[in-house]
Amino acid sequence: MKEVTLQDVKFELKRGNIASQDDIAAVVNAANASLSGGGGVDGALHRAAGPELKKASQPMGPIRPGEAVITPGFNLPNDYVIHCLGPVYGKDQPEDELLANCYKNALKLAEEKGISSIAFPAISCGAFGYPVEDAAKIAIKTIKNEGPKLSVVKLIRFVLFGEEAMEIHEEVMEEMF
Repeated sequence: MKEVTLQDVKFELKRGNIASQDDIAAVVNAANASLSGGGGVDGALHRAAGPELKKASQPMGPIRPGEAVITPGFNLPNDYVIHCLGPVYGKDQPEDELLANCYKNALKLAEEKGISSIAFPAISCGAFGYPVEDAAKIAIKTIKNEGPKLSVVKLIRFVLFGEEAMEIHEEVMEEMF
């Protein structure tokens, strides 16, 4: 695990499954617009949380790229799930701004709900086709810029499923910090 502390906010990179972050208050779902569950991160979180997650999230949809909504975590070890719709690479424009908005809006919701720790996946890097290195640069830059503005959130973790994604995020983190 790679970690950096900026002011009093800790940033971590961890390889693993976002649905099993039992020391984190809120996990971020790389959701689809309808908030109805799907594959990848979305499917993993919906399977682990149980059918109540779909019942709670679906009425909030559809959401647009960059937007975020929050639900309870149900059967997850987390109190909350923050659902973000990332941009589809090459389609949703301006994709870099929309991706940054996912992170900003998730952190805003965490602050409003008094959530002290949050875990993000690599939003838009799966089925939405965003190149991992480009997405990592946007995500880490956004977190670095937003971190000093946070008063409640003290731990931000990126949970990366694959070794390649972990290595890329580590390289980007080293460049930016």
